[in-house]
Amino acid sequence: MSRTCGFPNFSRCGLGVWFFLLGVGGIGMTSTVAAELSSQDLMAEGSRQYQQGQLEQAARSWTQAAQIYEKSGDHSNHIQSLIYLSRALLDMGQYQRAQQLLRTAVQSAQETTQPRLMAQALSQLGTLHLSVGEVDSALEILQQGLKVSREIEDRPLMAAILNDLGNAHAVRRNDTEALAAYTESSILADSLDLRPLSIRAMINAALVEIRQQSAQNGKTHLQQALEKTRTLPDSHDKIQNLLTIGMGLRDLSHQITEEHATVFTQAAESFREAIGSANKIGDWKNESYGWGFLGELYEEGARHEEALQLTQLAIRTSQQGQAPEALYRWEWNMGRHLKNLGRTDEAISAYQRAIDTLQPIRQQLSVGLPQNPASFRESLGALFFETASLLLQQADEATDASRKEGLLFHTRDTIEAFKAAELQDYFKDDCVEANRGRIQAIDKVSDTTAIIYPILFPDRMALLISLGGTMKKITVPVQERDLTEKIHLFRTLLEKRTTHQYLPHAQALYDLLIRPLEPYLSEFGIQTLVFVPDGPLRTIPMGPLHDGEKFLIQKYAIATTPGLTLTDAHPLDREQVNLLSIGLSEGVQGFSPLPNTQQEVRELQDLFGGKTLLNEEFRIPNLEQDMKEENFTIIHIASHGKFAKEPKNSFILTYDKKLSMDHLRELIGLFQFRKVPLDLLTLSACETAAGDDQSALGLAGVAVKAGARSALATLWFINDQASSILINEFYVRLKESSLSKAQALREAQVSLLDHPIYRHPSYWAPFLLINNWL
Repeated sequence: MSRTCGFPNFSRCGLGVWFFLLGVGGIGMTSTVAAELSSQDLMAEGSRQYQQGQLEQAARSWTQAAQIYEKSGDHSNHIQSLIYLSRALLDMGQYQRAQQLLRTAVQSAQETTQPRLMAQALSQLGTLHLSVGEVDSALEILQQGLKVSREIEDRPLMAAILNDLGNAHAVRRNDTEALAAYTESSILADSLDLRPLSIRAMINAALVEIRQQSAQNGKTHLQQALEKTRTLPDSHDKIQNLLTIGMGLRDLSHQITEEHATVFTQAAESFREAIGSANKIGDWKNESYGWGFLGELYEEGARHEEALQLTQLAIRTSQQGQAPEALYRWEWNMGRHLKNLGRTDEAISAYQRAIDTLQPIRQQLSVGLPQNPASFRESLGALFFETASLLLQQADEATDASRKEGLLFHTRDTIEAFKAAELQDYFKDDCVEANRGRIQAIDKVSDTTAIIYPILFPDRMALLISLGGTMKKITVPVQERDLTEKIHLFRTLLEKRTTHQYLPHAQALYDLLIRPLEPYLSEFGIQTLVFVPDGPLRTIPMGPLHDGEKFLIQKYAIATTPGLTLTDAHPLDREQVNLLSIGLSEGVQGFSPLPNTQQEVRELQDLFGGKTLLNEEFRIPNLEQDMKEENFTIIHIASHGKFAKEPKNSFILTYDKKLSMDHLRELIGLFQFRKVPLDLLTLSACETAAGDDQSALGLAGVAVKAGARSALATLWFINDQASSILINEFYVRLKESSLSKAQALREAQVSLLDHPIYRHPSYWAPFLLINNWL
């Protein structure tokens, strides 16, 4: 049951993603055992069901067998049943449950000295780690399993683990190692007459060769694998092989232009054979993949009507197979086919059905692209942006003003759904969904606030602006690639405090992002700009954009938010302020000292009172104790912090440890059950990687993750003294006036801009007010 990994494109191949990630309910150990079937019968029945694609039924059979073996004290067969059960759970996307079973199996095999079963469990555990993106762990575990299998000279097991090891190397793009593992696996399996495994390893090798542009080698191996697969009996494995071969041939057809038609036809034949085999054994889900992939193939040939008909069959069979992870994809394809045929209203309906089908299962689906942390945006995100593009097209064509505005709001809401999903995927945390609110009220919070919503498409940028209860749209003719390059260069130059090379780029970005909106900003008397940045725009502050005379921050108060539905817009209750001020001025754990932090903490205590944790006092147990005892409305942390591409690597430095964002969330989450919520979390010495919009996403989502209404944080680390000056100015204005947080930050930044030493934007620009700007 070793899998075909589905290279080179997980998102299209399906056998590395779509079959791993089925969003069905968890399967627990049932208390009822089928009395008429013995444990051996149940194991055999589970294998038959698995091969017919009946994964839930197979899991039930193996669960019942495991119960019997456990009760009878049959350790060997109990371990084997757990390994088999984990395979079904893994294919259904039940990763946590599968991992628990496999760790139990490994431990039991060690305790009972059964190396063969331990190697089997390690092989399956390595595959699980690979499917959830933990490639280093997968390689280590698979190498361990291979070592055990070699020691006991279990050649069939060696062949299976080598194929899995090849998959892990292929994800790492260690192509030489991957091909060596696949080749050894295929040769060994062939010598043992293990035809299905030999074919799978051959297919995987061919897919790597295609990725390497070794077209002829890839073609030869795929065609050999196709001929061998045709000799297999109809089964789950045979169908997966045929689908994977078809996808490989489809990719190959783009490389061998002189043989395009021939290879294209072979791909279609492979899909049709998969459909036939799936139909014979009643495997509706895999049949839907056959129809759907065939429809995509016809779409490439611009045969849109036929693609539409094939996709309708894919939708029907995925519904019969109760496979939402396939259904959303075919509804998405249906929308695209209808758009190609000019049936715009029907296309939008199909796109919306795809989004509605995707939303409940998106967390499971997002796990399957381990090699690229941005894969959620690049694969699933395309569905939302294609929908938004079509809605904007309709808005442009609409003659009725009310309908036009309604389509613009629909567009904004579609991207809002994506932004919430993207942030939830980044943090792998339900807190994002729990903190979502209603955006209708936010649109009307203030008549002097404009919400600017840039949406980046490959060929253009749409600027949506909400102000005065209305929605407007401007299209900016700039390609996403060109804009991204401008943004990255601007960010790099902005941090170079000894030059003014950033200025032309600040003016160019102003012309793209702000100047087209100036008539609206002037007409409505706007004082505050709230940006909902998209993609690379998250990596830059908007304050230092320049109109040729002034910085943007000199004209407007500015805030940013990862999404309007994630913003709880309430003004600060100055009568209820309770401050916890935390600082780390000493250099610890290899980080540089922040000497001005002590004064910063003292000044805040003079302003607001409250508690302090300074230097050695700033330890996690002390923080936990204070959080439990007090209702803080502001938490200020002046310590090194880092937001990384992967949230597990993000942290805030304490005196002796690193405080993770998950732990911070747990601590601040205590306030959600009290009358007074945490209004502001300040992180005055944090940083993100330049040009990394994933780490910037983590910073943008810090308030949502932590459960605070708003956050004040820095995009990059700045001069300690400059930071302390700006922070003090911000809090003084926040306490002694009726200014909003955004206005208080603006005045603090302008005061630093007027400072003879710190006027360069590298000092004042990185401070971002995130989420609630009031």
